[in-house]
Amino acid sequence: MSGIPATMTAIGWDAPGGPEVLRPESVPVPVPGPGQVLVKVAFAGVNRPDVIQRQGFYPPPPDASPLPGLEVSGQVVAMGEGVTWPFTGTMVCALVAGGGYAEYCIAEAAQCLQVPTGLSMAEAAAIPETLFTVWHNVFERGMAAPGETILVHGGTSGIGSMAVLLGKLFGVTVIVTAGGPEKCHQALEIGAAHAIDYKASDFVEEVKRITEGRGVDMVLDMVAGDYVARNLKCLADDGRHVTIAVQGGVKAELNMAEVMRRRLTLTGSTLRPRSKAFKAALASEIRETVWPLVATGELRRIMDRTFPLAEASAAHARMEQGSHIGKIVLAV
Repeated sequence: MSGIPATMTAIGWDAPGGPEVLRPESVPVPVPGPGQVLVKVAFAGVNRPDVIQRQGFYPPPPDASPLPGLEVSGQVVAMGEGVTWPFTGTMVCALVAGGGYAEYCIAEAAQCLQVPTGLSMAEAAAIPETLFTVWHNVFERGMAAPGETILVHGGTSGIGSMAVLLGKLFGVTVIVTAGGPEKCHQALEIGAAHAIDYKASDFVEEVKRITEGRGVDMVLDMVAGDYVARNLKCLADDGRHVTIAVQGGVKAELNMAEVMRRRLTLTGSTLRPRSKAFKAALASEIRETVWPLVATGELRRIMDRTFPLAEASAAHARMEQGSHIGKIVLAV
């Protein structure tokens, strides 16, 4: 790997804890293996799983980098054995299993997406994790279809805003919840059909009112806990409930007779531990179905703030405060 340094700056920690434990460190530059490329990172996306990993509750897969960071944008600077694309010099963004908070990062070649003209590298880094997650859970696992209505919690978060954007592009009506009138206003600006201030009203009753008693076809749930039973009350008969995070607790108490009577489907997933083959297939579908909309500018991320890599702790603090709207990224 001629011209590539032996060491690099990355963000790590000595022990799990609050945002303040994050600090720069010098580590060896990784070497791409078969099917992998080395990306000189321009920007890295900041995501809720990074925060949970830093807290000590979300360990990376055994074969992944222990460093945080699940999505990057940058230039391919080295290719591993068997890689035919992306070529050295290609500007890409990629979903990675870890290691994004660094000057260089390994990416599976099959999980790379070429950055189109007109898309900034900061925006590109803010796309993969939420796009892969929402596409799989809303449109594949959740089977959302044109003409349907879905409920998404956290409408101004990275996941929530991506769900709103994709829903609008693919003919799905998206109702969101958000905390406070300002966030509700922002959610409507992004493209939500309705925004419910969960601090001021009961979202179950509001969904019933908005849908004239019918309910929604799907709920994208990032809260779990006691929200699950309330979410099920929002579903129409034959509705689908998809859980992708458990911010409100891992346990829920349900009336299973109601699930049977109304033919409800409960499912969920987590993306990071899935196989490379699964992620490659998902990337291929996104490349064919969604990426043309990125290339034309029809799909653009809602951006919050950019922090220097060395200020990753400040980026995490902002995410934990819940005041962000859209994606936070680190400039490397």
